[in-house]
Amino acid sequence: MDARKESEPAPIKHHTTVERKSERELVVARTFNGPARIVFEAWTKPELLKRWWAPKSFGVSFISCEADVIADGTYRFVFRHPDSEQPMEFFGRYIEVTPHARLVWTNDEGGEGGAITTVTFEERGEETLVVMHDLYPSKEALDGAIASGSTCGFSETFEQLDELLAIEHKA
Repeated sequence: MDARKESEPAPIKHHTTVERKSERELVVARTFNGPARIVFEAWTKPELLKRWWAPKSFGVSFISCEADVIADGTYRFVFRHPDSEQPMEFFGRYIEVTPHARLVWTNDEGGEGGAITTVTFEERGEETLVVMHDLYPSKEALDGAIASGSTCGFSETFEQLDELLAIEHKA
């Protein structure tokens, strides 16, 4: 047996929590193995985002991923789904970017019905607590997002991020 592997602690498996905090707020939280710098990079570098952002079980694949992660910068994610002839586009702009600590962006593909997303990164030793807070413009907008199924893939998506971080953290 490899003595080094025996002495290394196994990575702790964390769970994703998804909670409706009010009529307009949805909060998703998970602790990840890795420093905030590495976790933040996974959220801000297109080449890394493409590797974890879409739940594999949904059958979607990236066509393109553009992200200019600066205040007033824009993003555009374009996906293909086998059941749809038309690509799906998600886009908006970054309102706030505080490296390794906080991201705030708009979700403009829904027009006036888009949420504002705030993600915080809190380093706790060798782990980082990520809290994603979506504030919708109305109760009906959040109800619609939940009914569409767009909010049900967070656990799988964050597991994919866990897998990516395990690779990136070792690099």
